[in-house]
Amino acid sequence: MTLKHSLQPYLNFAIETAVEAGKFTLGYYQTTLQVDTKNDGTPVTQADRKAEAFIRRQIEQKYPGHAIVGEEYGSEGAENAGFRWFVDPIDGTRSFMRGVPLYSVLIGLEIEGNVEVGVAYFPALNELLAAGTDLGCWWNGRPAHVSRTSRVDEAVVAFTDVVNFERYNRRKEWERVMAATHYRAGWGDAFGYLLVATGRADIMLEAVVNVWDVAVYPPILREAGGYFGDWSGNPTIHHQEGLATNPALLPKILELINEE
Repeated sequence: MTLKHSLQPYLNFAIETAVEAGKFTLGYYQTTLQVDTKNDGTPVTQADRKAEAFIRRQIEQKYPGHAIVGEEYGSEGAENAGFRWFVDPIDGTRSFMRGVPLYSVLIGLEIEGNVEVGVAYFPALNELLAAGTDLGCWWNGRPAHVSRTSRVDEAVVAFTDVVNFERYNRRKEWERVMAATHYRAGWGDAFGYLLVATGRADIMLEAVVNVWDVAVYPPILREAGGYFGDWSGNPTIHHQEGLATNPALLPKILELINEE
């Protein structure tokens, strides 16, 4: 059996689970929420916790031998497990808690150290972005593809929080990107990556990320014809920074970012 055929059931499961969890979050969307602050200073709601608990139950029932890494409930199973699921039940909690529809449910599957399946579902927008290695990247049932923009001065850049560039010692890099590009808009969190994967933005740049924030993007961007990785050109989810773009812009953005 080829990797393509063996991945389809996992992709189907991730899609079904993300959509079901997303519909659950809509029961809390634009309502009065209890918001707590976690040890790292980020907010969490009852919807985040309950959605992740639901996703974990689904994985445990369907794939009891698989490891899980989630934002709200941490790691379960061996770190070097052959199959490891990454879960962010609400990516963009700040958007969610303010009633902004740009939040998402993220589910990714790593197999033998490589993320092969990625799903991002945006419940309030009813937009689904799903990909598996050699299965293509699909946006609401149609093929997704990165833009063909090749000039940096024509590029549209998305980001999450401009303060993070200063906070994580990336201010100079960000200033160079701002000066060189056409338009910068804070379409943050998963929504920015959705825009790059579907050709509606050209670059998504984040100075700090966690693995559950970005684990879905290697297959999504790869299958959409683009790049996801760190600011040095390494296609990884483990360097705590995020860059997504198309092949034509990648070398130019890397050169701009890493300019001495």
